[in-house]
Formats: sequence, C-alpha cells, structure tokens
Amino acid sequence: MAFQFYTGRRLVELTGRKARTLSELLGHLKEVSASSVFYHTHQRYLTHHFRNPSFNNDFAEWVSRALQEEAAAERLAAVDVLEYTSLEGLRAALVRAIEASLGEADDGMVRRCPRGDEFHFCKVKSFIMPTGLVAENLEEFTNLLPKITNSSTFFHFFEARLRLERKTNDFSMWLEGIGERRLADEIDRIDPYAMTLGELRHQIYVLCRRRLAEA
Repeated sequence: MAFQFYTGRRLVELTGRKARTLSELLGHLKEVSASSVFYHTHQRYLTHHFRNPSFNNDFAEWVSRALQEEAAAERLAAVDVLEYTSLEGLRAALVRAIEASLGEADDGMVRRCPRGDEFHFCKVKSFIMPTGLVAENLEEFTNLLPKITNSSTFFHFFEARLRLERKTNDFSMWLEGIGERRLADEIDRIDPYAMTLGELRHQIYVLCRRRLAEA
C-alpha cells in the first residue's frame, strides 16, 4: 500500500460577515461555515513560520487587540484544537468560551472595537492535488519527507484530521496500515500546534530515521 503525498492551494474569500462586539462575534460564529471555523483557527500555522504566536487563533487575537477583553481572549486561546476531531466540536468549544465570558460581563459595559477594526469572517476553499511523490515503504517515505512542502505537511497533518474528520493524521494512518503501529503512535502524539511546519516535518523525519536504524 503506497503513500501518495498531496499538497493544497487555498483560496480565501470574505463572507461579508463582520463583528464589532463579542456578542456579534458569537452570533456569526454560530452560523458561519465549517471552512470559516477552520480558516480562523488554522491559518496562522500555514502562513507563519515562527514558534509560539501570541494567540493560536484569530478570534482570541482580535478579542485581545480590538476589544481589549483579555479574559475572553485567554478563554478562546485555551481551547485545545487537539481535543477535537471535527470542526463542529471545535466550533462548539469556541462558542462555549465566548458565552462564558459574556455571562460574566456587565451588560452596561459592551465594548465595541474602533471603527475599521471589525472582525471580518473569511472562508477558505482548498484545491488538493498530488505532488508526484509516492512511497512504497517506510524507507522511501522517510527519504521523501525532506522534499515535501509546508503546504503538503499542513494538508496531511492538519486538514486530514479536522476537515476530513479523521481520528489521526494521514502519516500515522498509513504507517499503522503497513504494520508500524508504534511509530504511528509516536507521530500521533506530536503536538503540531507547538511548532512550525518545518519543525513538525523534521520531528517526523527524526522518528522515522530512528525506526529505520532499529530495523
């Protein structure tokens, strides 16, 4: 069973929805498409190459910067994406975080962002295509890892798990299928949100090289 590496191109579109307050953010978050939830919780990992941004999702960053609601921002940032295998589950967790903050707020103190600093909801369309890189076994897979792009890493590790609602990433799923259960589990335990895509790819490569050295 061969592993075929894919990559993606992404088209970002405005939805026409925008929020000026925390309650407006909540109302739109409940109604936007799943692709919009995915975009605003993951685009930073694809477009930034540095470690540990201030906030791990667009919602938390905007609430902190534009509304200066630090407690609400921290609640949103504390939502652990790794706990969820579906975008609807992730959406529900973000909704709960905002509702909890609104429940503690003074109704007479509704903060609005400055004009021009509204939160604009976006959505993303993904176009997936093969890279032409195919591995027939673990050694070939390992040797191809340094050649794949960040976009390919992102697709197989992030999109496969949440957008396609799989329990694990593509790499671990394939490795388990060829009898490498321990290696699959080691890769599945990596926290991809704590590193750049380049670092993620390198860590997977190191684990695979170690397994080959044991054989």
